Amino acid sequence: MRLAAGVEYDGSGFFGWQRQRQSPTVQECLETALGRVADHPVTVHCAGRTDTGVHAVCQVVHFDTGAVRRERSWVLGTNTHLHPGITLLWTREVDDDFHARFRATRRQYRYRILNRWVRPAIDRGRVAWIRHPLDAQRMHEAAQALIGEHDFSSFRAVGCQAKSPVRTIHRVAVTRQQQEIVIDIEANAFVYHMVRNIAGTLMAIGRGERPIAWAGEVLAARDRTVAGITAPAEGLYFMAPSYPGYPELPTDQAVGFPPDDRA
Repeated sequence: MRLAAGVEYDGSGFFGWQRQRQSPTVQECLETALGRVADHPVTVHCAGRTDTGVHAVCQVVHFDTGAVRRERSWVLGTNTHLHPGITLLWTREVDDDFHARFRATRRQYRYRILNRWVRPAIDRGRVAWIRHPLDAQRMHEAAQALIGEHDFSSFRAVGCQAKSPVRTIHRVAVTRQQQEIVIDIEANAFVYHMVRNIAGTLMAIGRGERPIAWAGEVLAARDRTVAGITAPAEGLYFMAPSYPGYPELPTDQAVGFPPDDRA
């Protein structure tokens, strides 16, 4: 049986998603907790891997199991064994052809910037702090040049292992909500550090250091060295993937309540 699951996590205390030599990672913790509920080793596959310090609102994973459990049992049992920075949100049975990564047609990321002259306390580790004033409208106008299918080499980290730098951005918006600036990006997929590098470039435009047209010029250059800095990891959130063929998966982050299974 194959199950899909939604996972929320605060990436502050983890060395990214993927299991590796450094510990803890989100994958490692999740597999250990699920395995204790399933009573056998579990391997999970995610919609989009995240780096050290990056958060997720609704990461989607899938795993195979021979254990028969109700959703309430999977969720409550797994959360009992999970690190407090990770929460299993829901589970759904899916067909054997479902794959959390390859079935996702789009992915949404959000970058949060606290734009004030004093550092954060409550949101420390969950927002990027920029003390210099930013013009969100300039950033939004500049970002529209990135919409469409392009070669994103200028926003691709040196260590990227993707075979192609070509990606399609469907939507990008920059908005200000009082002292917070939010960058929302939706694309079919992303190259390594793409959102953080875009954010760094837009910040330079927002500070007035570069013209609005610079974002398009950086994109056309296909050269990472001409773009802005890589923005800090703590401001980045993987919001959710999209699965048009699987409407039963609550990737809109609306968890709700499971049916009463006490009967």
